[in-house]
Amino acid sequence: MTDAHRLDCETQANDCRFIVQSEDESEAISLAQNHMRDEHGKEFTDEELREEHLQTV
Repeated sequence: MTDAHRLDCETQANDCRFIVQSEDESEAISLAQNHMRDEHGKEFTDEELREEHLQTV
């Protein structure tokens, strides 16, 4: 079974229900970066998301 990469925005912003999950880590990071920039006005590097927010499930 292939691992999936998941970011749950609700863990960071209680009023946001955005969740991204993908088998492709770079896709998950890109979608998360777009969401964080467009919806929350925050910029995150790939490394910040990998180390602080992205889970492998």
